[in-house]
Order: sequence, then structure tokens, then C-alpha cells
Amino acid sequence: MTVDACGCLFIVSTPIGNMADLSPRALDRLRSVDLIACEDTRHTGLFLSRLGIKKRLVQYHNINETKRTPFILETLSSGCDVALICDAGTPGVSDPAYRIVRAAVEHGIPVLPIPGPSAVLAALVVSGLPLDRFVFEGFLPSRGMKRLKSLEALINEPRTIVLFESPYRIINLLESVLSVLGERDISVSRELTKLFEETVRGSVSSVLEALKRKKPRGEYTVVIRGIGKRGDHEGPSHHV
Repeated sequence: MTVDACGCLFIVSTPIGNMADLSPRALDRLRSVDLIACEDTRHTGLFLSRLGIKKRLVQYHNINETKRTPFILETLSSGCDVALICDAGTPGVSDPAYRIVRAAVEHGIPVLPIPGPSAVLAALVVSGLPLDRFVFEGFLPSRGMKRLKSLEALINEPRTIVLFESPYRIINLLESVLSVLGERDISVSRELTKLFEETVRGSVSSVLEALKRKKPRGEYTVVIRGIGKRGDHEGPSHHV
């Protein structure tokens, strides 16, 4: 296999809610590739239908990524271009991407990003918390001691912390944050870029009480101030 004969693997970011956030470059790439690897073919089929695009799709998710990677590599090595997308946002951020990207790199296959929407960055920039340094922890273990131990490991973390959580466990998460990390400034965003987008900011306890007053809906992104004193780690931003 020669690199010149290979196709290219494109890591394409898709909207996290508002379809207008799909970049013209991402749209062009989805139209031009030979195959789209996605988490859910039904979800992606509807998404592409709204864009007037009909493409060959293959499922690529956390359960089948080991089995599916050789097929995608074979497709790329035959000269076909492949786009990897997730249900929303940027592939690889709490979504599968690592294995296929690593395999493509090891085989000398070009891998190019088509950047775009990210719930992590969207929640950070509206949080009102320091942005110069942050750590992304994704989804913590769902319950019990594993969840508490994950939070305990963040007690002395000086950087701003970003977590994802489902509507079914957001109250439990904030209760655990209060218990383990104590009162801190936090920002909790849900339904980012969608019709019912909302961000609640304040202390952990005040945000917790606000969320308890109505039924949680949508996916949540939680931003927590690090351990330093207020303003300790504020400074010039870095490109992320």
C-alpha cells in the first residue's frame, strides 16, 4: 500500500443543535467523500437527508469500533475518502475516534480535521470561569464509589474542570460535587445552541437548587472552577 494511493480520513464536526452551525467546508466534505462512518445510521441518515445528501453509511461506535476499524482502513487504502462523524459535535470528544485515527496514522493514511461545534468549548466560553487552562473529564462513572473517587481525584485540580452529564443523573452529580469538592463557582449548560438553551451560573448549592425546581431535560455540560483562589489562574487564552 502506498500513501499516494490512499484516500483521506476526515474528522468532521457536526452541529450540537443548531443546523446553521454546520460549516460550508464540512458540508462540502460530506458531499464529496465516498463513505461516512457514524454512530447511528438512522440518526445520520435523517441529518444528511435534511442537507440533501445521500451517502453510503457504516456504523462506527464504542461497541463495534475494534471490529469496524479494519474495514474502514481497507476502504481508505483502496483510495476512497471517508468522513468520521458522531451524532453531534466533534468526534473523539466522549465519542469514538481514537482507534481509527491511530490506525490510519500507523498506516500512513492522511487524517485531516474539519473543525466545528463542540459542547466543551461552547459551555466554557459562556461560563464566566477562567479559560486559560482547563481539564475535560467527560462523563464520570454513573454512581457509587467510582463516581466519588473520580471527584476526589479532582479536589486539588487548579484548572477549570469540564464534565458531561445526562438529565437522569445531573442532580446526583451536583450533589456529589457539593459533597466532595465543596462550594465552588460553577456553570451548568443544557441544550446548547438549541431552542431551549439555558446556562445557570453560581455556587454549587444555588445551581443545584435551581435545577431541582424543574424536570431536567437535555444533555448537560458542567464547568467547575478549579481549587485556586478567585482569579488565580486567569490569564491569556491559548488556542484549543
